[in-house]
Order: sequence, then structure tokens, then C-alpha cells
Amino acid sequence: MEAETLALAQEIDFSLWGLFARATFAVKLVMIILTVASVWSWAIILQKLIVFRGARAEASIFDRSFWSGEPLDGLFEQIGAQPDGNSEKIFAAGMTEWRRSHRTDGRLIAGAQSRIDRSMDVAINKEAEGLQRGLPVLATIGSTAPFIGLFGTVIGIMNAFIEIAEQQNTNLAVVAPGIAEALLATGLGLLAAIPAVIFYNKLSADSDRIVAGYEAFADEFATILSRQLDS
Repeated sequence: MEAETLALAQEIDFSLWGLFARATFAVKLVMIILTVASVWSWAIILQKLIVFRGARAEASIFDRSFWSGEPLDGLFEQIGAQPDGNSEKIFAAGMTEWRRSHRTDGRLIAGAQSRIDRSMDVAINKEAEGLQRGLPVLATIGSTAPFIGLFGTVIGIMNAFIEIAEQQNTNLAVVAPGIAEALLATGLGLLAAIPAVIFYNKLSADSDRIVAGYEAFADEFATILSRQLDS
């Protein structure tokens, strides 16, 4: 009997596709959801890594131009009022408000400093929103994927017990398929959740550092403009 049971167990297809094909509709649905969530999270991760790398490179290049000693008006004319770079957009927002605050006779309108600060704050908030877009999806996948996998595990275990009850048999050939599909659901849940949590924490920290750099630049730029206002 034991040899026969082992022979039957060896005939069962325990490959990923075999486990998926043999699973019930509910477990298949769980597996599909977790697979889509995993692909979605990796797409966000790769896109954000590229975006953050570009943002750091652009900020470094702009900082060199800003502190090169070139007149601010000349730099503003060079990049234009609607530049592509994040740091350039913050600079352009401040310079645009600076120019709007001048009267036709060359004198400044009262409250220019506060308006310049608010303009750059708005630009920073827009760039921060763009950098953080997609990160809540990673947080959601990281927090929910294990529970979705656990749901699939529960369904798989239930199916295994139902199979045992129907066949009145507890040998390996009856129990193993249901247990295997249940564990596969758990594994897919962890496979989706672990990278999402790790990269959510990393990308959130990277985003905060980049935004902190924008805020530091805005403060330095506002200080320069403040000196010109006082003079």
C-alpha cells in the first residue's frame, strides 16, 4: 500500500503550472491577483528608481549652474519659464514671482518676499507629489498581499480536508495536492509583499531626501533674493 501511495504521489504534477491548473477557482483567482500585484509593484519600483536617479542627476547639474556665478536673470533666460527639471521648476517659480513683483518703475510691490516663498513652496509640493506617486500602491500591496495569500491558503487547506472526507483516505496522494496549492498561495503572497515593503521604505526615504534638497535650495534662493530686496 505504501509503495502504491508513493507511486501515485510521484505521478502528480507539482510544477507551478500544474498546481495552478489543479487549484479551485477561488485559489486560482488569489494566485492571479497576487501575480498581478507582484508585477505591478515591480513596475512601480523600477520606474521610481529611474525617476529618482534622474531627479538627483538633474539637481546636481542645476546646482552647479546655479552656483557657477552666472547672473540669476541670465540663468532664468537660459532655462525658460517652464523648464523640465524639478529643481529648475522651483527656481523658475521663484524668478517668475520675483519679476512679477516689480512695478513698471522698477520698484517692488509690497509683500514680494512672502509671495516668492509661497510660489516656491507650491512648486516643491507639486514635485514632491510627483515623486511620491505610486508609493501608496507599494504600501498597499506590502500590507495586504500576505493576507490575500493567507486567504488562498485557507481555501486550499479546506479543499484538502474536503478531498479527504470525500475519498475517506488520508494517504499522501490525496493530501499533498491541496497542501501544495495552499502553500503556493502563501508563497505568492510573500513574494509580492516582501519586495513591496522593502522598496516602499527605501523609495520613501529617497523621496524625502530629494524633497529636503529642494527645500534647502529654495531657502538658499530665498535668502539671496531677500538680500536683493533689502538692498
